[in-house]
Amino acid sequence: MIFRRPTDAERAATEEDLAAREDPYHVTQASRIYLLPNSMTAGNLCCGFVAIIFCIKASYEMRLAGVRVASELTPLSITYFKWAVWLIFGAGAFDALDGRLARMGGRESLFGAEFDSLADVVSFGIAPALMAFFLILSPTQGYPVFQQIGGFLSFIYLLCAAIRLARFNVITNPLLHRDAKDSNKDFVGLPVPAAAVTVASLVLTLLHLAEDSKDLQRWALALPPLLALIAILMVSSVRYPSGKQVDLRTRTRLSTFVLLIAIAGVIMLFKEYGLLACTLSYIFYGLVRHWRRSRVARRVSNPL
Repeated sequence: MIFRRPTDAERAATEEDLAAREDPYHVTQASRIYLLPNSMTAGNLCCGFVAIIFCIKASYEMRLAGVRVASELTPLSITYFKWAVWLIFGAGAFDALDGRLARMGGRESLFGAEFDSLADVVSFGIAPALMAFFLILSPTQGYPVFQQIGGFLSFIYLLCAAIRLARFNVITNPLLHRDAKDSNKDFVGLPVPAAAVTVASLVLTLLHLAEDSKDLQRWALALPPLLALIAILMVSSVRYPSGKQVDLRTRTRLSTFVLLIAIAGVIMLFKEYGLLACTLSYIFYGLVRHWRRSRVARRVSNPL
């Protein structure tokens, strides 16, 4: 067999092709599937899908038992809803891992970003929306008006979640030209996983109250405005802190470290109430910070 040495033109073409393949916008590089990060995304999607199944099973169990108010939930329906809640939490854990593993290994791709967004629509969009409709905003609360607004608000939540994910994909595109004010690492709008975890925490608190046979109808009146607020914040310009830059080499101040330990202690001590308090604190922290920054900006632009 005779081996022929490649010509200079062939070597140049090969090098050019290899360089193109390393370009994140080359079709080969953009569509690559990396095993570990995308396995985490698949786990996220699986958790969301199974959570939807448990929500449907819980609703079916409630209808079979003739449940009219949340304080009369059957033990089996409470168990189904709790499984759905923990699966949404699990989806959040998988979602946190997939991006971090991709960044740590330098294995980010456009396919991974799109796959992650599609999984998030299921786990943090459809699953919480169904959970809110079946338990929080459904006729089981005993208010007929909830029949009319429950499906609408759940769809608005899902719509805002999908818009938030689409906007995130657009504004994080590296080809976009950004202003200096857009160079920070904050999230623009409430992150979809945080919104879903807030809804799940709220459901977990309601289930805990239902197990204690407490009347939840008065609490139900405040739930539609809260769900609407979460939906609006997802598509707002309110900035929320991101933990993407935190890794094993991240340093922190002693006060911040103590605060994180205190938060973990509150969650462990008060469980459902502590988790709900933490998620709501994150939501209102962004709102208060946005309001304070807006006041400072107005004072600077209008000193008189």
